[in-house]
Amino acid sequence: MDDEDDRGLNPDGTIRREGSPGRVPAPFAPVVEAARTRIAGTFGAARLHSAYVYGSIPRGTAVPGVSDLDLLVALRGAPTAADAAAVRALEAELDAAFDQIDGVGALLHDAATLTSRLERHDLGFFVACLCTPLLGEDLAARLPAYRPTPLLARETNGDLGLALPLWRRRAAGAVTDAERRALSRGVARRLVRTGFTLVMPRWRGWTSDLAESAEVFARYYPDRPERIAQLRLAARTGRAPSADPAVLTTLVEDLAPWLAAEYLAVHGEKAPRP
Repeated sequence: MDDEDDRGLNPDGTIRREGSPGRVPAPFAPVVEAARTRIAGTFGAARLHSAYVYGSIPRGTAVPGVSDLDLLVALRGAPTAADAAAVRALEAELDAAFDQIDGVGALLHDAATLTSRLERHDLGFFVACLCTPLLGEDLAARLPAYRPTPLLARETNGDLGLALPLWRRRAAGAVTDAERRALSRGVARRLVRTGFTLVMPRWRGWTSDLAESAEVFARYYPDRPERIAQLRLAARTGRAPSADPAVLTTLVEDLAPWLAAEYLAVHGEKAPRP
């Protein structure tokens, strides 16, 4: 766990950007370089504003053969269907080319949305604090410094309830182990982040480490041992996805509805998006 006096903050109490190129583990350096080259070649300078890598690779905690590659592509205009198709093809190419990674996920947005007032405490925070620049102008320069406030908690994860119908449909339709593992990883990570940000303003810090996030949550819900156990399960599943249908049922049908209701009671609902 991070030093008790650190908690992911700068000396002035703002949240420190968590990744950097220098932290990329050596086995993943070729992966990141290939991502840089292929993104530039796919979109070109006229279309591409900037690109970023986030997650365990720039944090320096990635495990070869286990960790996935997480990317953000920022365009100069609104993404089109062709842009989305190009990103899906890029994901498949990178995943097939490197045994070091177990999957690739690339988010696609336009720069104006990422720096908009509506997204200031959600996607804006994501870029400024959780993303490491790969290409182009770093949008973090256009964004403010962030603190672990209730506003940040509300705007990052105050919409968990909207994800539940989709998760239920995907869980019901998952017939292969690969489908269940992919869904369990995404659901588990979202639930751990939500559990952590639920208590983040009281902890007064930031972490993206799944195990640490679950333990921070546990400090503030000692009277909910069943929820602590479930969030720890989610943290383990986020790192090592499970194909067990019972795990998905626990996360989607038990932990997620409770967490969504508790979040609304504590922080309120995220500002609606168009």
